[in-house]
Amino acid sequence: MACETKTWLVMPLLFLAANYMQHCVQGKPQVPCLFIFGDSLSDSGNNNNLPTSAKSHYKPYGIDFPIGPTGRFTNGRTAIDIITQFLGFKKFIPPFANTSGSDMLKGVNYASGAAGIRFESGKHMGGDISLGQQLTKHKFIFSKIAIRVGGYDKAIEYLDKCLYYVNIGSNDYINNYFLPQFYPSSRIYSPEQYAEALIQELSLYLQALYYLGARKYVLVGLGRIGCMPNAISTRGTNGSCAEEENAAAFMFNKKLKSLVDHFNKQFSADSKFIFINSTAGTIDSFTVFDAPCCPTGANGQCVPGQTPCQKRNHYVFWDGFHPTEAVNQLTAFASYNGSDPAFTYPMDIKQLVQSS
Repeated sequence: MACETKTWLVMPLLFLAANYMQHCVQGKPQVPCLFIFGDSLSDSGNNNNLPTSAKSHYKPYGIDFPIGPTGRFTNGRTAIDIITQFLGFKKFIPPFANTSGSDMLKGVNYASGAAGIRFESGKHMGGDISLGQQLTKHKFIFSKIAIRVGGYDKAIEYLDKCLYYVNIGSNDYINNYFLPQFYPSSRIYSPEQYAEALIQELSLYLQALYYLGARKYVLVGLGRIGCMPNAISTRGTNGSCAEEENAAAFMFNKKLKSLVDHFNKQFSADSKFIFINSTAGTIDSFTVFDAPCCPTGANGQCVPGQTPCQKRNHYVFWDGFHPTEAVNQLTAFASYNGSDPAFTYPMDIKQLVQSS
């Protein structure tokens, strides 16, 4: 009954977010470009032509997206799609696989479904573009931008005004640490050691981005990965969340927040880092939070051609792993506008882009 009552909270928030977005898209973008690094939570088509089972360019994915399935792992827009609109971009940032010409000056989406911070994460599903490989692609784009704007120094001057969004790490647990039948990580590392190893590797990639002009960073923490429908059905007890996985996510987030503090001190003169606390989401605003909206197969993804639920705004999860657009809209609004004090640290995205 309590959850049913709280359902009414989500509709005013969605209405507010929609109105806010409509206001934000007027005029020129608040940053000249946006570069997106991540996994299936942000992928907009990079996996479509890869040899992997982690694909979503088929119905019912994209059922609420204007042009249908695109390779987004949800029914409509991803959280970063909506943040892109809040920032004032008239078009979504294209995936690297489809980027050409002057498009790259507005930014590139490198995110890849099943990808992780570690190269091997998700590889049992086939090919994906790990964070290190995404950085390699960004170096290529940097060289192309440098040619277009007049050299290395001009490229740095242009890119240091842009926004760098990094949302990755879930697959290092879901499709690595907690799959001992495929990966040895859980036998090599304790949860504490593994989180530290991930943060250390992530730190190196973020510093590499700094030398390619990045100055404004958004680092997104892990959500409650133990409460995903796939985790509940395979690792939970009596329909409850898999708390071991949630504990790992909280541990990772704590270290990621500390990394944000460290970098803000180390690069205090010219760079800013913020942390998005995904575990602060309000999933109790929905009526269905432990089951997917679309019929799923053994891999937790939507079965091609099947009919999804009708009341998609009531569901937290679209498939066994990924949130619905309704959740993405709330996440994007809280990330951009700081509507939930527990969600952004030490500032929200809007404050970040407005900072000097």
